[in-house]
This record gives sequence, C-alpha cells and structure tokens, in this order.
Amino acid sequence: MSDSIFITSQVALVVARILLAAVFVLAGVAKLADRTGFRQTLVAFGLPPRLTAPLGILTPLAELTLALAVLGVSSAHWGAVGALALLTVFTAAISVTLSRGKAPACRCFGQLAAAPVGPRTLMRNGALIATAAFIGFNPAGPGPSLVMWFGGLTSTQRVASLGGVLGFALLAVEAALLLQILKQQGRILLRLDKCEIRPFVRESRTAGNEITMVGLPIGSLAPGFSLPGLRGETVTLEELVAGGRPVLLLFTNPHCGPCQALLPEIGRWQREHVSKLSIAVVSEGTPAENRAKTAGHGVDRVLLQRQREVADTYQAWGTPAAVLLGPDGTIDSPTVQGADAIRALVARSLGTAPDPAAIRVVAANGLNGNGQVAPLLRVGDPAPAVSLRNINGETISLNSPRRRETLVLFWNPACGFCQRMLNDLREWDANPPGETPGLVVVSTGNVEEGRAMGLRSPVLIDLAHEAAGAFGATGTPMAVLLGPDGRILSEIAAGAQAVFALANAEPANVHS
Repeated sequence: MSDSIFITSQVALVVARILLAAVFVLAGVAKLADRTGFRQTLVAFGLPPRLTAPLGILTPLAELTLALAVLGVSSAHWGAVGALALLTVFTAAISVTLSRGKAPACRCFGQLAAAPVGPRTLMRNGALIATAAFIGFNPAGPGPSLVMWFGGLTSTQRVASLGGVLGFALLAVEAALLLQILKQQGRILLRLDKCEIRPFVRESRTAGNEITMVGLPIGSLAPGFSLPGLRGETVTLEELVAGGRPVLLLFTNPHCGPCQALLPEIGRWQREHVSKLSIAVVSEGTPAENRAKTAGHGVDRVLLQRQREVADTYQAWGTPAAVLLGPDGTIDSPTVQGADAIRALVARSLGTAPDPAAIRVVAANGLNGNGQVAPLLRVGDPAPAVSLRNINGETISLNSPRRRETLVLFWNPACGFCQRMLNDLREWDANPPGETPGLVVVSTGNVEEGRAMGLRSPVLIDLAHEAAGAFGATGTPMAVLLGPDGRILSEIAAGAQAVFALANAEPANVHS
C-alpha cells in the first residue's frame, strides 16, 4: 500500500509541475503579446503609469523563468516558491481592488481571457497557490525528473501521455487561430468604420506637406488610467466604458481660454446625452482651480492628471482636444483639436453630424473678440486685419506685407503643451535653419510673460483672443502660415509637432 501511495504522490507531483509550468508559460507569452492591454490592467489596479512599462516586461519574463524552473528537479522547489509568491501578490491585489468596489479587466492571460476580476479569479488563483505549495513544500520533494518519469512508463502510458500533450497543444493552436480570425474580422470592420469616419474628419495639412491624423490607431486598445476626481473619488477607464456607451475624453486646462468657452456646452452635453454618450473631462491643475472654472456650468466628472501623462498617452498635444472611444474601450476617432472639431466629434457620436464641409480637425470656425462666430478662412484668403501691441508697446498688423513668409503662432503661457515646446522654439528662433519663415507669436497673458519667452521675434499680446478668434485658432499651440502679401498659405496646424512641421523645422524634444 505504501508503495502505491508513493507512486501516486510522485505522479501527482509531476502532473502538478507540468500544469503549473503550462499555466505560467501561457500567461507569460499572452502578456508579451498583449503588452498594451497588460499595462492598462496595471494602471487599473492602481499602479503609477511610470511603472507600467517596466512591469509590463518584467512580469511575463518572471513567469516564463518560473515555468522553466518548476520543470527542473533541482530548481523545482525554488520555482514553486517563486510562483507561490507571485500568485500571492496577484491575489492580494485583486482582493484589495474588489474590496474597493472595483472590478477592472484581468489580462492575466492577455486577450485570451480579458474578463473583469471576481470570485472566480480568486478561486483560480487559490487553486494555483495550492498547486505551487504542494510542489514547493512536499516532504517527498519535487518528484522525479520528467525525463526519467517518462522513460519509466509503459508503451501504452507513453502513447496516452503524448496524446494528451498533443491534444492540449492542438486546443491551444485552435484557440490561437480563432483569436487571429477574430482579430482579422475586427480589422476589416475597423477599416470600414475608418472609411466612414474620413468624410467627417479631415487630416491636417501643411504648406505642401501631408500631416497624418493625430492620435492612436483607430481600433487599438485605449490606454488605461486611474485618476482622481474633484470630489476625491477615483475613476478608471474601465469604469467609464462599463456602461456600454461610447466615451468622449475631453482634454482641457483651467487656464485655457477656448476650454473655458466650451465648458457650458460640455455641461449641456453631459446632461442631455447621458444615455448615449459618457463624457469625461481630463484636466490639469489643482482641484480648487478646476472647481472655480467649472462652477455654474454643470460640468460633471472632471478628472485631474498630474503632468499631462494621460493627454500625452492619447497624443493630445494641445487644449482643448478630444478623442472618442468605443463601448469596448478601443480608439474610435483621431484625437481632434479645437472647439469646433470637438463639437463635430460629439455630433458624429450622437448620429447628428453636421455638414462634413464644416468639420475639421484643425482650422475650424472660431470666435472673434466679441464672442461671435468668425468666418471660415481658406488658403488664399487675405489674413484678418487685426492689429495688436507687442511687448514693447508698438502696434503691429498681422496682415501687413512682409519680406518673406511668416508663421503666426498662437500661444498661451499657462498651456503646458506650449511650455514643453518653448526650448525648441527658442532654438529655432535664434538659429533658423535654411529657408524657414519668420515668426510672430500671438500670446495671451501679460507683457512680462511675453518677455519671459526670450524670443527675438515679435510677441504680440492678445488678451481678448481677438486674433485667435479671427483666425479660428480654437486652442494652443496652433499656427498658420502667411505669405509676404498677407494671404493665408496653410490651414491651421494644431499641436507642437504640426506647428514645427509647418515651419519646416525639426525640433529635438517634440513627440513624434
């Protein structure tokens, strides 16, 4: 009887080691194949975004290493102990998250099992913890060598074992093929959807150069985040998409004039379209600043990022900007810039898109200094006759003839995206490479802030947004190219990358 028990124990240990190794191999490979989704899961569980990139690589590599260790006789004990520790950490994180009333998607096996965590997840991890403990702390040791064990089997047992392994491998291959087919079908649908989007959202153009649409690839998984709200609550991307509605992420800044002008409409959209569209405002600054700016407009769900980490992830290089996400948490639109492009995106999400000719990612109808809708400016039109004072008190007209082309840059000293490109702007202004246009900066703020830019080129002060509204610059940084005769040579470029492209410059620190 004792011999029978010993043999059964040895067989159980071998099976446990193979099972645990197979689970860790599958988990590690799936995470490596779905690094973006796994990083999103890490953020949803409360990890700082800066840690998700290294952990997104180290975690699956650790799982693969532990799988190999469990298979070896001499290393099985420590491999099982390592697996036990890793599973305990995972289980503790899931338990804490569930205790807080949250259930983010668990991508323990990548896209193969991207379901919300719950009691079943804890039960599965509990079974794996028991398996790892059985291997690591068994008095009889980790069991025989797999090679020796297989060699001691009868011919029938070997055939049965190989059949089981081949059957498991076949199921895994079929699952992978099914996943690939689903992905291909999804790509086809996304291409069709993108064709449907193109008539409504234009690509930005520079003078003679094509600039691709800004934003993440349509159909890709939206990067996850976990941000505090104005009432102290924490909101994740998983919670936003859990309602089964499209989600509009609006990127703003409490010191952005066009953002402030858009707040009444944002509040109205949130009230009137709550059943069709979920809108979240991702802002910067302190809670007090944002409460003061949103008070009286009925704007709800204002989330605060620390240093534009979420905006950068979504390639929102200016404010106001927005991106539409599908109910499944995938990117459903380019990242659009400016108030009118945002209005068009909202209309499209509600199925009430206006005339396609009026919708633009950049260079949309703006508001003039009197709050009225400015006329739509087109390439070849004369520049608006707007005169402003520079930081030395001199009056300069934007449409006056010049010796060469001029880049008019719309600026806000409180805009983080502007400040990020300031060093590159100074370098370009001091040492313009080759045939580049002249520069005129139209800035909000005061004279002292204009001087602090440290530019040789003129800096004009536009406190009333007179010039920005006349040109249709609905956010910052934006720019437009004027000819020597004062006529418009380009559509408005939105964001630092597009601005420098319009200037034929190659900055070192601007996001690609």
